[in-house]
Amino acid sequence: MADSRRFPFIAVTGSKHPTHLMPYLPLTLKRNGKLIDVLGLVDSGASINVLPYRIGIELGAIWEQQTTFFGLSGNMANYEAKGLLLTAKVDDFPAVNLAFGWTKAEDVPLILGQTNFFSEFDVCFYRSQNEFEIKAR
Repeated sequence: MADSRRFPFIAVTGSKHPTHLMPYLPLTLKRNGKLIDVLGLVDSGASINVLPYRIGIELGAIWEQQTTFFGLSGNMANYEAKGLLLTAKVDDFPAVNLAFGWTKAEDVPLILGQTNFFSEFDVCFYRSQNEFEIKAR
């Protein structure tokens, strides 16, 4: 089991600036036996984890069956979200349960925010080195 691990910042796909690097974390999401490898934007300014619609569908979630509704904020304030609990595996760390606001917005990245990614992991950004470090709580 890893104690802590550093990850490189990754170039943003489609960016006009090749130096536009962001803290994207590779992780595996699991729901009812279905697995998907994704990249999540580690965002300390995000209140919650956000899951794009297509990823929820790939994991077998059905929008109409999710009963927990809540609003998103910031540039996603116009989108409805429903609660979705997933198991997440990052590198050699133990698997954790992450609660997501699952949105029908397609033009958003998977976001790892304060609730509850930052409750499960300590994160330190080393922007000058283009790296970030995570440590399980």
